[in-house]
Amino acid sequence: MKQVGFLFDLDGVIVDTAKYHYLAWKDLAETLSIPFTLKDNERLKGVSRARSLEIILELGNRTMSEAEKAAYCTKKNDVYLSYIDNLRADEVLPGAGEFLAAAKAAGIPIALGSASKNAPRILDKLGLTALFDAIIDGTVVSRAKPDPEVFLKGAEAVKLPAECCIVFEDSVAGIEAAHRGGMKAVGVGRKEDLPEADAWITGFDGLTPADILDMLK
Repeated sequence: MKQVGFLFDLDGVIVDTAKYHYLAWKDLAETLSIPFTLKDNERLKGVSRARSLEIILELGNRTMSEAEKAAYCTKKNDVYLSYIDNLRADEVLPGAGEFLAAAKAAGIPIALGSASKNAPRILDKLGLTALFDAIIDGTVVSRAKPDPEVFLKGAEAVKLPAECCIVFEDSVAGIEAAHRGGMKAVGVGRKEDLPEADAWITGFDGLTPADILDMLK
């Protein structure tokens, strides 16, 4: 069997830091007197910090200078980091740590592909850094999903052709990015929410890497 690689999104796949992003963006939106709901927050999944702020400004029909945008992005990140710095290892989503360890033991190259610039910090807090062969995050990519850049760089980092890589994603933009990069995509969530995925799981609890390969045959 040819070598395969696993590429993982972070938020909502390995750990639920999405709730902390929501709280930080909501705090910022309230500062700007812009209503911001959980439904609005769905539009921010898988996109960059700068684009997320633009979406919030669109919701409030507001504009601001690039310098103001940069300052507000920094402010949001500071609030988010105050949550992240209290992350505990037991906040890894059920089964995710065991699945990563099993993939590592099976010799499957593993890379992270996340828009988050805080990904290394989060993995360290969760005690997962050693399980990854490469970390591709917002500090080394310039184009947000659904652009495939983050996953193409992940494939390159683990020295595999894109078509040999399997992406684990919980967002529509992430699934599209995987496909645009020529990769299979496993949707972590409901089929109705991620209809374009090639297979679906509700989480990693009880799953093995072999189970995933069987699903994609």
